[in-house]
Amino acid sequence: MGAWYYIVNISYFFAAVLFIYGLKQMGSPRTAPRGIKWAGGGMAVAVFFTFFQPAIHGAWLNYLLMVIAMAIGGGGAWITGKRVQMTAMPQMVALYNGMGGGAAAAIALVELYSHEAFIKGEAVLFMAVIGALIGAVSFSGSLIAWAKLEGKLDKPFRVPFQQLINIGLVAIIVALGIWILMSSLSAPILVTLFFVVAFAFGIVLTTPIGGADMPVVISMYNAFTGLAVAFEGYAIGNPAMIIAGMVVGAAGSLLTWLMAKAMNRSVSNVLFAGFGTDDGSQGEAIEGEMKSVEPFDAAASFAFADSIIIVPGYGMAVAQAQHKLWEFCQILKNEHHVDVKFAIHPVAGRMPGHMNVLLAEAGVPYDMIYDLEEINPEFPSADAALVIGANDVVNPAANTDESSPIYGMPILDVASAQEVYVIKRGRGTGFSGVVNHLFFGDNTRMIFGDAKQVCSDLSAGLNEI
Repeated sequence: MGAWYYIVNISYFFAAVLFIYGLKQMGSPRTAPRGIKWAGGGMAVAVFFTFFQPAIHGAWLNYLLMVIAMAIGGGGAWITGKRVQMTAMPQMVALYNGMGGGAAAAIALVELYSHEAFIKGEAVLFMAVIGALIGAVSFSGSLIAWAKLEGKLDKPFRVPFQQLINIGLVAIIVALGIWILMSSLSAPILVTLFFVVAFAFGIVLTTPIGGADMPVVISMYNAFTGLAVAFEGYAIGNPAMIIAGMVVGAAGSLLTWLMAKAMNRSVSNVLFAGFGTDDGSQGEAIEGEMKSVEPFDAAASFAFADSIIIVPGYGMAVAQAQHKLWEFCQILKNEHHVDVKFAIHPVAGRMPGHMNVLLAEAGVPYDMIYDLEEINPEFPSADAALVIGANDVVNPAANTDESSPIYGMPILDVASAQEVYVIKRGRGTGFSGVVNHLFFGDNTRMIFGDAKQVCSDLSAGLNEI
């Protein structure tokens, strides 16, 4: 193998350092863009030195396949990355994450079909099988998550005896996996059945989950993809895949746990409880009615306020209202000298950090954005709160109604503000299907309409005052 073997492996270690450093930088919105560049540089190093692998092993013909694969994958990613709207970022993340899991599953498929995994020993065979399972589940599950976020699958779909079906599929997967591990030679039929059942399990597992839980699901499948890549890296002896996969797997697992904790639920509850399905569970009956107000009247209240807290949600993303919202806030700050802050719930939007990304795109300074723990004590002293497209994360039923499906979920304490204004397209419920008690509060006024247009009307109202 010569010196090139050691050079390639040293480069993989260097790439792994860049991955970890880049991930560390992504811990803050201020350094996240730099972190992405460092991690991207690490990937570039790993890909570049991977080109020496065929030469080391004498497989020169692989270069053509590598170039074709990079042209297709890189070209497609460049085009879609340029065209995708920021509001569609969650579904793109879900789709690309699924591609990573599918790639890991494909590597396992090649290893298992070609006898290589069987020849290399029991440890490699075990890693290949486990990586195949996790990668296949991540691939099909992420595709379902993409379809839900894209609106292709609008509602959760549960079949009778859902949990028994899940248990049955797991039993079949375990039986086939053990059978493969006990085979002395490649077993194409067993391997094919194993992959088919694993793909099916990813679909059956994800389809019943409601859209409100998609942030946790995306994070979980991200962790799955990382683990699958790490296991297949072990199977083919690639240190870069092992290190990068374990970093992604560990980070994704921690994020999944934190996201579930932010909703006061366990990961198993997210996966199997059927939250967000139409089961008729709405909690206590709501007294009163929604009271609407025109944008100009709301603007007058905002103009004479001392402090306002704004809570963005998925409705802002759908309407692409972040730029108009920031224009409105600038008028409040600069012309009416109102103290404006933004409150972000950990599971707002359709992926972790979704609202932060949209606000950053619009130019909102980082020091105006606060998380739940920081901002909640300030709501009682705020003159007004403006909710734009958020639903479950501001529902006071989570604190007061023990029969509500979201009871116990930490929320932004919007209801305690002196006045509450909610921008909403209609009178329906959010993705979870739970009616929001906030909308019927004595101090709440609804501003019905498209969020982008309403924000524009609010700005016009401020300019007239």
